Amino acid sequence: MKDNEKRFEEDIESHLINQEYRKLSMQGYDVSKGIYLDILVEFIKKTQSKSWERYEKYYGDEAPNKLYRRLEDSISHHGLLHVLRNGIKDMGIDLFICFFKPESELNPTLVERYEGNILGVTRQFAYSPFNNNTIDMVLSINGIPFIAIELKNQLKGQDYRNAMHQWRYNRDPKELIFRFNHRILVYFAVDLYETWMTTELKGADTHFLPFNQGSNGSGVSGGAGNPQNPYGYTTSYLWEDVLSKNSIIDILHRFISNPKDSKKIIFPRYHQYDVVKKVLSDVKDNGVGQKYLIEHSAGSGKSNSIAWIAYRLASVHDIDDKPIFDSVIIVTDRVVLDSQLQDTINGFEHRAGLVEAIDDKKRSRGLTEEINDKKRIIICTIQKFLFAYKDFDEMEGRKFAIIVDEAHQGQTGASAKTLRRALIDKKVAIKEYAEMEGIEEDEVDDTDELVAEVLAQGQHSNQSFFAFTATPKNKTIELFGRRNPSTGKHEPFHVYSMRQAIEEGFILDVLKYYTTLQDQFKIVRTTRDNPEVIEGQAKRVLVRYYKEHGFTIHKKTELIMDNFLNNGQFRIDGKAKAMVVADSRHNAVRYYHAIQEYIKDNPDITSNIGVLVAFSGEVKLDGKSYREAEMNIDSEGHYINSDKKLRKAFRSDKFNILVVANKYQTGFDEPLLHSMYVDKKLHGVNAVQTLSRMNRVYPGKVDTFVMDFVNTHEDMKKSFQPFFETTYLDGQTDYNRVYDLRTKIHSYMLYNDQDVDLFAKIKIDAAKKQDDKALGRVTSILKPVIDQYLELDEKQKYEYRDLLRKFNHAYSYITQIVRINDKELFKEFMFISYLINLLPKDTAEKISIDDKINLEFAKLKETYKGSIELEKTSVDLKPEQSVDAKRKPKSKDTLQSIIDKVNEQYMGQFTDSDKVIISGIFEMFMNDPEVKKYAQYAKENNPEMFIKSLFPDKFKDIALRLFTENHESFEKLFTDTSFYERVMDAMAKELYKKLRK
Repeated sequence: MKDNEKRFEEDIESHLINQEYRKLSMQGYDVSKGIYLDILVEFIKKTQSKSWERYEKYYGDEAPNKLYRRLEDSISHHGLLHVLRNGIKDMGIDLFICFFKPESELNPTLVERYEGNILGVTRQFAYSPFNNNTIDMVLSINGIPFIAIELKNQLKGQDYRNAMHQWRYNRDPKELIFRFNHRILVYFAVDLYETWMTTELKGADTHFLPFNQGSNGSGVSGGAGNPQNPYGYTTSYLWEDVLSKNSIIDILHRFISNPKDSKKIIFPRYHQYDVVKKVLSDVKDNGVGQKYLIEHSAGSGKSNSIAWIAYRLASVHDIDDKPIFDSVIIVTDRVVLDSQLQDTINGFEHRAGLVEAIDDKKRSRGLTEEINDKKRIIICTIQKFLFAYKDFDEMEGRKFAIIVDEAHQGQTGASAKTLRRALIDKKVAIKEYAEMEGIEEDEVDDTDELVAEVLAQGQHSNQSFFAFTATPKNKTIELFGRRNPSTGKHEPFHVYSMRQAIEEGFILDVLKYYTTLQDQFKIVRTTRDNPEVIEGQAKRVLVRYYKEHGFTIHKKTELIMDNFLNNGQFRIDGKAKAMVVADSRHNAVRYYHAIQEYIKDNPDITSNIGVLVAFSGEVKLDGKSYREAEMNIDSEGHYINSDKKLRKAFRSDKFNILVVANKYQTGFDEPLLHSMYVDKKLHGVNAVQTLSRMNRVYPGKVDTFVMDFVNTHEDMKKSFQPFFETTYLDGQTDYNRVYDLRTKIHSYMLYNDQDVDLFAKIKIDAAKKQDDKALGRVTSILKPVIDQYLELDEKQKYEYRDLLRKFNHAYSYITQIVRINDKELFKEFMFISYLINLLPKDTAEKISIDDKINLEFAKLKETYKGSIELEKTSVDLKPEQSVDAKRKPKSKDTLQSIIDKVNEQYMGQFTDSDKVIISGIFEMFMNDPEVKKYAQYAKENNPEMFIKSLFPDKFKDIALRLFTENHESFEKLFTDTSFYERVMDAMAKELYKKLRK
């Protein structure tokens, strides 16, 4: 049995020849031109005979050489990919270099031209005029080499890594055939078990990506590699599927992209190619009205997958050669995706207006116009449907493909419900409704709001949903997944798991280097006043007091800066960046200022450090107002006042730390992000999305690092585990849950059916024609309900509000899955929607206890350091079925009792040296005879005057006295100048706030 590399080559070649490839030798290949010119001429003569006749009349015997010259000029100016897709023009004559398979077969000429393409396979391809090197296998299209393959055989001691080494070190990128986008578009490294690929040779810097199916096959849960193939080679999917004539020309036509203003070629990863292929196959087989949940790991190239699917769905035809969809609507909240999608699709087809993005400038009116104009691909936010849908034309006969980016966000609320309702084919819905009611279609009054609501419910036969997410929740899986009859579980249509992405090295494991620190502190009451306060709220205030305390922020900032300066900044060849995740906008501002102060106090070690901050709206802190755009300033003194500018600034060499509060925790792709410092409680999807900002790979980036001040490593494992492999939904929502909830609501007897009927009649009549009393009448109906609600005790009030919210959420969600033919239930849904908004909000006063407490001890204790290992197993989620209140109503207790409970939770073992220096200074200052004078200073001066000019001398005096009394605890003040400055500054800020009260 032959088991050498030559036999491996022969087997691949044999298969390709049987699949319409032509075996080409080196004879006929012009190595100096990098082309089989005779093959190209043969192709043009066969498919464009009239054009070639004109060309020969113009150039005579020189026609082939002139063709080459014009081809080479066009490739040099526009790239091979552009020339293959658009052909060349020479002296008014159009010549196409390749023909692609038409979507329909209605035009026999186009089909014939496509069949005329000549795919060639050449073994031991001698590519250079300067040496005798050969490539194991090269594939050409119409004489132009465009795919190169190096094969290795483990039986002879080599594998794909040796092939990658060969591409990196034994192939000169300056050779004609290897020039970027000039001849070869993709390079494969293949052995008996694995396939890897790259689109550009850059010597030692050449970056290869895995092109494997996954250990259990493509589209299902598993790890890296490929499954056993009982019918042949493990890697045969490459030549049997991907490189088959129809597939590779399709990839050339609709997958490979050269993004606008980008010097890179994007070739699909196998999971991307596979999901598009399987989606299209299912759409062709099953038509419109299906749902597809695509669970692809964060960082897996989701934006490109969406672009490829959108482009294909916009033109896919059924077996009768009719378009399946009229429009493709992409629902996203990411501006980056908007531009990336347009650039990707426009790279395939240079046709203005194919993609329309409804941005903030176009507003909802723009969506109405694009829907009514039947644009092929529309990108918008889901919220725009709330305002646009009323002006949509009738959707009779129209079919929609709706692609949802981040399917877990906002897909169960009013906006999602409005989207489905706005796009229904009313004629079909009326027919279904009439059949259900046992009446004639012309008896259905679709102007009646009650009927219109029922018509809009459920899933519609003219709408297909393609939902992408890396982190599906239970509702997401039920709404977009498919139920497997054999298991009874809802499951994704296609999976590219976090586990596979990590094992393949396509993303990094953000849990590999994880350090947790625990806040330990003691708060003391400083006044005799011991008020009774709401326990939960008071606990949050006490913890926030500690977290916002100047000493705490500065202590954590020291740890952050020490770690980043000594470790993080040197990663990724010195390009690494860090993100600080704050738990509030106010603390983001505090961290930003603390880092700025650290940089100012340590110029020798921070000369290359720049910090940015990201938060929304306005923050008022210590008497000042702060806005993100006014705090971020570039090196030229200009405001960084847009999302695009901030992303660009953070990518630059000027800034390497970004402080965030509820911004850039999703949809932010910065491959240079290496270190993350978390001072915010994270769990579930939010935890995965936040930490996944770091998982992008980059040359020289081999790991990430997390320092977490709040969450435990057990918390993080619990958050990540459901999304490591596949997430299933075991069971389904009980659709009758809405009736159970309504029964519980009725048990309180705050309103009756007559109230609901009267409310609904006024509201529905007003929708047709509203007079000046309608709003008053409809809200007056609810007044007696509110009065009776106010007579309930606190526990009953809480439970009643919770039931109302659950009922409305359940109704909104369930009616997106199924049609509940119950007008009375819809009336109650409307009634409760108004009632919830009119019920009095909690009237508890804001707790202000800062002047009654002080921070006595504080330290940070390291509790975990290492890798958080996840289990290699899928997870079953359960549908939400509860009708009982989850949380307890608010209870009260004394301030001291609550302080004791908080201290018990956060108290560590403290020594004298752990005592907060500020506490000692504060106590001595408040007992100082001059305290009243400084209180007057604080009231009469701005913070900067008090902090920088009035307080420093007093601080020095008190610090020296304390140092004399307790040398050990206060020694650091006089041995670390920068620490002295930061403590003085933090102390001054705390005292300024207290003295002004």
